Amino acid sequence: MPAGSHKQEPLAYRMAPRTLAEYIGQRHILGEGKMLRRMIESDQMSSIILFGPPGSGKTSLARVIAQNSERPFYRINAVTSGVAEIKAVIADSRNPFICPEGKAIAFIDEIHRFNKAQQDALLPAVEEGSIILIGATTENPFFEVNKALLSRSTVFQLNPLSSEEIGQVLDQALTDPERGYGHLKIELAPQARAFLQEASRGDARVALRALELAVTTTSPNADGLRILSLDIMGDCLQQSPLRYDKDGEGHYDTISAFIKSMRGSDPDAALHYLARMLESGEDPNFIARRLVICAAEDVGLANPQILTLCMSAWDAVRAVGMPEARIILSMAVVLVASSPKSNSAYLAIDEALSDVRKGKIGEVPFHLRNAPVKGMADLSYGEGYLYSHDYPMHVSKQEYLPEALRGKVYYVPGDLGYEKQIQTWLEKIEPYLGR
Repeated sequence: MPAGSHKQEPLAYRMAPRTLAEYIGQRHILGEGKMLRRMIESDQMSSIILFGPPGSGKTSLARVIAQNSERPFYRINAVTSGVAEIKAVIADSRNPFICPEGKAIAFIDEIHRFNKAQQDALLPAVEEGSIILIGATTENPFFEVNKALLSRSTVFQLNPLSSEEIGQVLDQALTDPERGYGHLKIELAPQARAFLQEASRGDARVALRALELAVTTTSPNADGLRILSLDIMGDCLQQSPLRYDKDGEGHYDTISAFIKSMRGSDPDAALHYLARMLESGEDPNFIARRLVICAAEDVGLANPQILTLCMSAWDAVRAVGMPEARIILSMAVVLVASSPKSNSAYLAIDEALSDVRKGKIGEVPFHLRNAPVKGMADLSYGEGYLYSHDYPMHVSKQEYLPEALRGKVYYVPGDLGYEKQIQTWLEKIEPYLGR
């Protein structure tokens, strides 16, 4: 590593963003024109509380604020800092030589752990504005933070980073020659990258820690290249990457077993393969799409509501995202696997398509044709058509198939679930069809 660099610090610490331009994620609160971004850029901060899971960028955002502000910045740990330290910070904020503007920024990590004495010491300074509070917590502040402090702060919720955003974090670390590994020759295998992006579960620190461990424990080859494979990355994350390649055999084997388990009415096996796919980083939208197909192809008319439910599940998966999407997918999988099955609609359309492709079509009967122009009516278009609602059972005795296909049967109803009712109805109206 380059001489004189501070590479002994952990990679996650070195790669902490220094500016908003380097900060990745949380566009819902830091996008162009958003209030928090305007506050930071104009150095007009008010007290805020950052609420989000580990590795979502709370501390990093506090550092960016510190870098961008002319005001003194103090970091206070809610667990290790006592009342005396808090009072010393407040005293500094009121010292015109240290704080000419009479304001200082106090970043309090794990603010949900603040005890009553600490809160009582800090509150007057926050209330009068000499201390601009930036609190960070993984716990819901509306339950865990002192109500008086909460009422004087704006709460911003941070979300887990997306897979794509984790990828951007990795790219920064791999290309930055000063703070990261841009000075080294590293090849991060596509499978290893995809696995790391998903397995880190939105936590940038986890991703960078695993990358650092992989780089520092992998020897370069004869060409000086460090090749970070899927197995190496799995070992560094202490997670066993399943033999699952989104573009290879593992992908097709698993999705095949998943579909066949649902078709075979085994919800336990179907849930097992669902878990394998999710844990391996499969796109939840791909799984939802396969569920919709299975609902139509294998459940079909035995329980036609399943198709609607699977479409609703797909919409919910897109709206919610992982990790909660796993629950929605699980519900849909159990419904499909546990439902009575029928492939009659699937067989019917395929047989009809087969006849059409072989040229077995015939002419559309004249009485079924439309006659939007008067001259067409003169050619017998629409002549003799019977309006079904004018007849008993709302069924008229007329032929609908072309003459060449008269008597052809494509749809043969099954005897399970709702399809049994279809079968009963078709038998009931058979005398009225006139065929």
